[in-house]
Amino acid sequence: MAGTIVADTIQDGAGNSTSMDNAIYGSAKAWVNFLGTNGTRNASYNVSSVTLNSTGNWTIAFTNSLADGNYCPVVGSAFFGTSTAGGISFGSLSLTTTSFNFQTAVGNANYTPATNIYIAVFR
Repeated sequence: MAGTIVADTIQDGAGNSTSMDNAIYGSAKAWVNFLGTNGTRNASYNVSSVTLNSTGNWTIAFTNSLADGNYCPVVGSAFFGTSTAGGISFGSLSLTTTSFNFQTAVGNANYTPATNIYIAVFR
């Protein structure tokens, strides 16, 4: 069954409402939770693949292309068992409609595998 719903606001059973702009633009367009050691996905939405390009260097591909490259990837990581803080580097980030690339790092050492990586993409 196909169709179109046109509304200015959306409301839940308790009477809480939000504008359709919030519902459309405030929702993640893709997300993934994966192992930073090998790219195994624990759970995901609109992510077709997680590719390990080299140690700590990843490409995330979308199942359904995004409208353009003007989206915001939010990436977090966990570095269990390390004594140095870890982080994410976008380096020469290229946001395409079908994928983006990023790197993980611990301290000053680039391209270090994180234990877990968490990503949400907003547009």
